[in-house]
Amino acid sequence: MTPWVKPTLETKFHIDFDWWAEKGANFRIVLHSRLCDDCREKYPPMGSVGEIDWIDPDTAEITRVDGLWHSLRTCCSQKPTYITEYTPLAEAAFRIFLANDNTPLTPVELHKMIGRKTPEAILATLGGKQVYMGIKPINPPKGRAKK
Repeated sequence: MTPWVKPTLETKFHIDFDWWAEKGANFRIVLHSRLCDDCREKYPPMGSVGEIDWIDPDTAEITRVDGLWHSLRTCCSQKPTYITEYTPLAEAAFRIFLANDNTPLTPVELHKMIGRKTPEAILATLGGKQVYMGIKPINPPKGRAKK
């Protein structure tokens, strides 16, 4: 077993999809559950939502993108109810990763985006041994291993 290394404020986190697979959980169902009401109507839960055509507004280039991710980024995450002052911290971080296409972020960067709690509180929540919604350090941070 790989020794656990305590993350720092500079450690970047992301959603680890392998964690979801190991848990046997269907990430697509969880992704669907984070859609706003308008997008849930557009993409029924039992429907086969896959890739959709997306036209880049700057270049007019057409590319195939995941419909659920695209809706979360361009519609749902723009609504004031996507993350509120009552959204639990781990859930708020999860939603930020969904909205930013899972771009790795540090606790300091998450703090700026969530707008509440401290970077230290975010680190304490996400950097412990308990994994919330697959949010894990992108690479094991350098430092002394903890057993």
